Amino acid sequence: MVKKGVYVRLEAKRGKEAEVESFLRSGLSIVQEEPATIVWVAIRLGPSTFGVFDGFPDETGRQAHLSGKVATALMKNAPDLLAAPPVIENYDILGAKLPALGGASRSGKAA
Repeated sequence: MVKKGVYVRLEAKRGKEAEVESFLRSGLSIVQEEPATIVWVAIRLGPSTFGVFDGFPDETGRQAHLSGKVATALMKNAPDLLAAPPVIENYDILGAKLPALGGASRSGKAA
């Protein structure tokens, strides 16, 4: 069950929107290697505003993700790509509807 989550809001620097989008798209292959990252969704909220929300079974999974490859790369590239530091919020998941893990791949496409 997914019990813990993270929401990250990103504001791209002017002219860096395509690079932020590319960075987020490339993150999917990395988080697919994280067994405790049950949900990972990168979104575009507006012309320069992006977000990521994640779901984990427990606090250990959340902390593993926050110290993982994508988070490390984001913090390394943030000064060049982002207009402000990422806003990172932890949350508890009260309920979720997710596909059965056996019925869909982690990319969301039918297996």
